[in-house]
Amino acid sequence: MGVDFGADAFDAQLQELALLARSAGLDPVARLTCKRKAPDAALFVGSGKAEEIGALARGHEVQEIIFDQALSPAQQRNLEQQLQMPVYDRTMLILEIFAQRARSYEGKLQVELARLQYLSTRLVRRWTHLERQRGGIGARGGPGERQIELDRRMIADTIKRTRERLVKVQRQRATQRRQRERRETFSVSLVGYTNAGKSTLFNALVKAHAYAADQLFATLDTTTRRLYLGEQAGSVSLSDTVGFIRDLPHGLISAFKATLQEAADADLLLHVVDAANPAHPQQIAQVQEVLAEIGAADVAQILVFNKVDALASSAQPLGSHDDYEWEGRRLERLFVSAHTGEGLAALRLALAAQAARAHGAQGEEPHATPALH
Repeated sequence: MGVDFGADAFDAQLQELALLARSAGLDPVARLTCKRKAPDAALFVGSGKAEEIGALARGHEVQEIIFDQALSPAQQRNLEQQLQMPVYDRTMLILEIFAQRARSYEGKLQVELARLQYLSTRLVRRWTHLERQRGGIGARGGPGERQIELDRRMIADTIKRTRERLVKVQRQRATQRRQRERRETFSVSLVGYTNAGKSTLFNALVKAHAYAADQLFATLDTTTRRLYLGEQAGSVSLSDTVGFIRDLPHGLISAFKATLQEAADADLLLHVVDAANPAHPQQIAQVQEVLAEIGAADVAQILVFNKVDALASSAQPLGSHDDYEWEGRRLERLFVSAHTGEGLAALRLALAAQAARAHGAQGEEPHATPALH
């Protein structure tokens, strides 16, 4: 279910929702849209559209309904009561995918923290059996609210414990980063919108076997390998990070800060873009927005326009590289295909040049300042 509030590329957003649903193991069978100036406070879509949703759901015998936007706890509860079936929003769908895909201890902790933070907002009067019973003198009271308070306290305690475990993992990561810095290793992080081909490019560059698939959020955990770029540049540290997405829940940005810190601490970002996706300008903007949020906006970037093999002949680039202007910055851009290997040699040369410049800057001796004796 998608509500058009006048946003650009509305159809592309709904297509992305369908991809998210499939990535979570669901089978989308019907789509319904409407236009509104603002969300309805009670049902998000209004009572008439809610009835239409219910009729369509019963006609297709669906088991759950997914909204492309984030729903408030009250809106979600009201919709479920009226439609008599589970209703999920975009945030819950992304959390479900992350829960399925997390493999490392750190990744699982991050997902659990984000999920708990989301659920903590859904406790207030969400279930009727937890509501207070009205007393004889008109005051509201009874065992129901005590149960809500217990659940709140239990979730709060679990969030606290999960955060403490995550802090320990973050310290370990910080120690590893300091060790790399002491070795003066030039660090490169792959960033980009989900399904842009980061993991495929990572595998092609370092001959690794990180999981890669044509789905959203195929990999969540950061993988780091050494990449040898020749005698002058030496070896660099290359990290494959989690993909970004439109309207990434803030809880996930916060919870995944340890993973995304690899990008913030990198010497160079390879910003991988799906060149064959018509919405790639908007995806670039989304990635830049998240990079700014995690403090990585000023890290040097190379734009890597991937999947050029999927472009029509009329849309093929005229050269292997050029400059791309982004909000006053001129970024080096290379055109590659991680699938066929096209352009990878030029990308290696660009990486070697960046690493060699960094090594040269580190090795420069400060000029002596003339002094009078």
